[in-house]
Amino acid sequence: MKISIVTISFNQEKYLRKCIDSILSQTHCDLEYIVVDPGSTDGSRALIESYGDRIIKVFELDDGPADGLNRGFKRATGQIYGFINADDYLLPDSLQHIDEYFSRKGSQFFVTGQGFTEHAKGAFTKIHPRPLVTRDMLHRAAVMFQQATFFPAHAFQEAGGFNFTNTTCWDYELFLRFLLQGLQHEIISDAVAVFRLHKESISGSGRLTERYLNDLDKIFLEVYGRPRGIKDRIFTTALRIRRELYRRLGLRLN
Repeated sequence: MKISIVTISFNQEKYLRKCIDSILSQTHCDLEYIVVDPGSTDGSRALIESYGDRIIKVFELDDGPADGLNRGFKRATGQIYGFINADDYLLPDSLQHIDEYFSRKGSQFFVTGQGFTEHAKGAFTKIHPRPLVTRDMLHRAAVMFQQATFFPAHAFQEAGGFNFTNTTCWDYELFLRFLLQGLQHEIISDAVAVFRLHKESISGSGRLTERYLNDLDKIFLEVYGRPRGIKDRIFTTALRIRRELYRRLGLRLN
């Protein structure tokens, strides 16, 4: 089956080549690769152009990252979707693992593989994702590994794509909507991707933390029909403590 991957990039030239090469070098898979650039001025577009027709290029203005991803996926023709930020990258053979998973399990699941965080000074730490569940996501107690997550095209389309009004956690919201649609989330043991943590990234800078929490509260209100209250915040704390205890003990959360 065909796997369509979208990368959004804006002035990320210093990271972009490694990202692109990590995707185009994948083997034993039917790959379609789309790169979205709304107007970089740092040489990124020339780099993207240098790959010729190996990349589907979307060079147009957008209304932010979520809208850019939607524009990219409008060009996608694969049965399986994934998206990789310009400063992250895939590991060798990762798409072969993803293809094998969906060939075996079908399209009522979405899946996350293992991987690593690459820190600014070059150190790596392992990422051990756990299955996403609706309750934990709504109560801010879930941890995603977006870079290693892949999903059926039909699920993306049924969810209406990314919510472009969500400016911080559009991926979190999308994965939650998959769960609300009835998809199950599973984890595979194969190493799939690397998340780069640096001072310029949203995660590394922490500059959007308040807006991120506000976006999560909007999702909570939409699903539950009420604002988050003190009991919900206490429950979130309990879920996070439970998650950390299970992590330290090496146990699986249900």
